[in-house]
Amino acid sequence: MGLISQKSFFCLFLITSVLFILSWFSVLRLSGRTHSLDLSIWQSPSDLAVPDDNDENSESRYGDNFEEVSSSNKDVIKCSSNREEVLKVFMYDLPSEFHFDLLGWKDKGNKSVWPDIRINIPEYPGGLNLQHSIEYWLTLDLLYSEFVSKDLSGRSAVRVRNSSEADVVFVPFFSSICYNRFSRLKPHEKKTRNTLLQQKLVTYVTSQKEWQKSGGIDHIVVAHHPNSLLDARSQLWPAMFILSDFGRYPPTIANVDKDVIAPYKHVIRSFVNDSSEFDTRPTLLYFQGAIYRKDGGIVRQELFYMLKDEKDVHFSFGSVQKDGIKSATQGMHSSKFCLNIAGDTPSSNRLFDAIASHCVPVIISDDIELPYEDVLDYSEFSIFIRTSDALKEKFVINLTRSIRKDEWTRMWKRLKEVESFFEYQFPSRANDAVQMIWQAIARKVPAIKMKLHKGKRYSRTHAPREGWLNSINLPNNFW
Repeated sequence: MGLISQKSFFCLFLITSVLFILSWFSVLRLSGRTHSLDLSIWQSPSDLAVPDDNDENSESRYGDNFEEVSSSNKDVIKCSSNREEVLKVFMYDLPSEFHFDLLGWKDKGNKSVWPDIRINIPEYPGGLNLQHSIEYWLTLDLLYSEFVSKDLSGRSAVRVRNSSEADVVFVPFFSSICYNRFSRLKPHEKKTRNTLLQQKLVTYVTSQKEWQKSGGIDHIVVAHHPNSLLDARSQLWPAMFILSDFGRYPPTIANVDKDVIAPYKHVIRSFVNDSSEFDTRPTLLYFQGAIYRKDGGIVRQELFYMLKDEKDVHFSFGSVQKDGIKSATQGMHSSKFCLNIAGDTPSSNRLFDAIASHCVPVIISDDIELPYEDVLDYSEFSIFIRTSDALKEKFVINLTRSIRKDEWTRMWKRLKEVESFFEYQFPSRANDAVQMIWQAIARKVPAIKMKLHKGKRYSRTHAPREGWLNSINLPNNFW
């Protein structure tokens, strides 16, 4: 009897299951739509496959304009002479008080806000001022692009006069030199020139139709000195900032997704015709600079006491005064490894001095962000050490001494291959620092366009309020 009951129960379950499945087929057919998976929306297997290095038809996954740098490829960018592939930049004709006047330049009756760079190029102040001179080189490059518009070989950006044709809008404010030279209050002043210019800048930029159209997210503002644009950054934060690091910015004002990290301009002399070898560089580890720093830079002090008595290690205080740059040049050119330790902020010019010296950088800065790291692998020519490990007894010295001659030579050769990516010069050349920065900006453009397009979704059904730009709230965690 029990066996019969089990068979009956099984038959009932089987019949119920079949009826259930048939009912679903009926529902799908009555819906009038096909519910099979449309394979056409998927990429073909060839699209999903990893490209073969030997395949002549394979293309960079970054597009035609740039590809990731590898040890076997010295050219980080495949530049094109096609105008459609260069970044189109609209630059505001800001009054000269915001840029070249800060360098001592004055218009001599030409009634132009810009110097004629075909005749005379205003010089940027030397010394440590130069390390944050990025806006100067970018501005010169845009001005120069108008004289070479028929030959775009090696160029990554060109100035356009019509903002409707532009990918981005460049704000030519020399914020770093403005801070360095004009941030101290004079006896007859109520506000510094630096503060006044920032206030005027915000008024000018936010009143322009280009800013009001986009809310500023397609604007480029350079603030490479960590203390530059201190007042204006809270109002211009929707723009893309060009920075040295994020050390003095809350993430809602500046972050790696929105902004671009640019290299410092190195201040020591480049090592031209470097034929040195592992055995001809007598100093194992080199550091010369400010030792006693605040914030995250306190690690410098700790490392000083740990390394100062080690043989073949140079760890001393130094500055640009009294032939300091000449001394640092000689020291770095004769060293195998150069320490780049966090200071008051995560970055310092010392990294780029080391690259120019072909001295393998030893980077001890947990929060550092590096230029073009989305296309450039720094581990091929640098050593990274966590701060917690660096403070362990003998860790740094043992690690550097463990690196063999062949491994150091490989990194040294790679330094010589990539050094041009960090070189500022005028006129700019293909894949130097200026062109690399434009390329880094260009890689942000698709995200900018997506934000702008999404912002237009409900433009037909919801008219923006007048003065909506002024109603943008300051992020809560901005200090």
